[in-house]
Amino acid sequence: MKKTYSEQEVLQKLTALCAAAEHCSQEMVEKMTRWEIPEEVQARVMQYLTEHQYIDDERFCRAFVSDKIKYNKWGQKKIEQALFLKRIPQEIRQRVLNEIDPDDYVSILRQLLTVKRKSTRANSSYELNGKLIRFAMQRGFTMDVIRQCLKVEED
Repeated sequence: MKKTYSEQEVLQKLTALCAAAEHCSQEMVEKMTRWEIPEEVQARVMQYLTEHQYIDDERFCRAFVSDKIKYNKWGQKKIEQALFLKRIPQEIRQRVLNEIDPDDYVSILRQLLTVKRKSTRANSSYELNGKLIRFAMQRGFTMDVIRQCLKVEED
């Protein structure tokens, strides 16, 4: 049997959750939907969380992008897809992704490719570059950045 929560209990649980870590509004809505909270209560709770700055999708987006680049070594395409799935509005996604420092971004891919190059077996440089390109694309990097990094590696 599922436990039912009062509006106050939902508010307490979600404020505690948001105080501990960054979350987007979609995550909170999904959580309340799983708890079978009525839509009018969800709307009031979301309004409270937003007004009191427990939830800020732009702040979440900045933290998410920073973490995924720094710790997971993801490229922009993969990050953008993840933000799309979290239903972050397009204008917020683009604004935050455009703020990424290009030098840091390229540096991360260079490091990834250097490590991957050492551990990848290939019969020719053409085959090796193909494998490195596929690897970088799976990480979400765009072809122009990949080419830029591979040119430097080859020189």
